[in-house]
Amino acid sequence: MTINTNLILLVEDDPDHEALAIRALRKANVANEISVARDGAEALALVDKFEAGELPMPQLVLLDLKLPKVQGLDVLKAIRSKERASLLPVVVLTSSDEERDIVSSYRLGVNSYIRKPVNFTDFAEATKQLGMYWLLLNQAPPIS
Repeated sequence: MTINTNLILLVEDDPDHEALAIRALRKANVANEISVARDGAEALALVDKFEAGELPMPQLVLLDLKLPKVQGLDVLKAIRSKERASLLPVVVLTSSDEERDIVSSYRLGVNSYIRKPVNFTDFAEATKQLGMYWLLLNQAPPIS
């Protein structure tokens, strides 16, 4: 299977946060294709398709924790349980600053945990910086 190194999976149920994240990535000249899952069940279905080779494996997963249907931590756990998808870089991008969410995320193998800033400018800057780091500077493992 050919790996599409240009895909970002954004798992976000809030349409405003989705639009803001995409806008910030575009403003930072991140031209990667962005697929959006709007709840945990939709994210799990996409992960199964990535794992089965039915869809190209993303380069980065941006994962909200507070999701309808299936919580983000359960999505993260499912990603880490898959053979191929387990190596995907996953960044939790959430409004939660609860210590138990941070600890649980790292115990489940998240690569980074970022709390969504409250104001628009800071949120856009944080999204821009994480996109620049994970898509331009970070060397992801080969997934085949």
